[in-house]
Amino acid sequence: MNQESKSLKQNAYQDRQPRLRSRLFVVGVVTLATVLAMAVVPPIPQNAAYHDFADRRELLGVPNFLNVISNLGFLLAGGLGLFFVAGPGARNRFLHQSERWPYVIFFIGVALTCVGSAYYHLVPSNQRLMWDRLPMSIAFVSLLSACIAERINLKIGLAALPFLLLVGTGSVVYWRLSEQSGTGDLRLYILVQFYSALAIAMVTALFPATYTRGGELALAILFYAVAKVFELLDSQVYNLTGIVSGHTLKHFTAAISVWFILHMLKHRSPRSDYPELNSAAAA
Repeated sequence: MNQESKSLKQNAYQDRQPRLRSRLFVVGVVTLATVLAMAVVPPIPQNAAYHDFADRRELLGVPNFLNVISNLGFLLAGGLGLFFVAGPGARNRFLHQSERWPYVIFFIGVALTCVGSAYYHLVPSNQRLMWDRLPMSIAFVSLLSACIAERINLKIGLAALPFLLLVGTGSVVYWRLSEQSGTGDLRLYILVQFYSALAIAMVTALFPATYTRGGELALAILFYAVAKVFELLDSQVYNLTGIVSGHTLKHFTAAISVWFILHMLKHRSPRSDYPELNSAAAA
């Protein structure tokens, strides 16, 4: 690359700084508003009806069979993802090898979701629900850390990872302790789960991608949104089909969401038109 090209790219990078700061301001305002809004909401206890799933059929001696067995999609997607990002095949898919860590933890969280969710669905209860939510929270915040590292700043994204993991796991532990004390409070867990998804969507929409295949992350977000719709329509879907419930479809659709992230990682490459962002991220 000649000196003139380097100068043009550097100027382009400097011209984008005001826009990047304004986008960070937007994210900051939305984050603060969301936290304040959740803080003023009264404590939200776990609704006991949440455990009343539409499909309770037993098969092969396994109660709630489809809601249990459909979690295998998480094990498959999480296991394949972990095998890829931790192996040599991912070496050329990351500009900085430290970028792997949020994805390693993300795929571990996804794989453990299979175990935790299957355990919960065997005998749905508040006592078991904690083990369903804990690995999901780990996956949510790890993916948010990866998005920050790749689209905003590498050092900030990686430094935020331990903090986000603490908040994510703490939100589930806090909910469980609050239920045990008779003052159930889901607010922090709701904030972690739903705001993580919102923050990932905002970062994806507002900040330029360092890598190609960013559209597949958007598809992952879309499929996760569809999964949440299936969750809400659990009994309606079951009554309509008579075969499968909305919650079972939620598991399948959420696993497909993870598959899009894995597919993105396996086929992406650094964007040649944003080399200055790549170097700036490591600065």
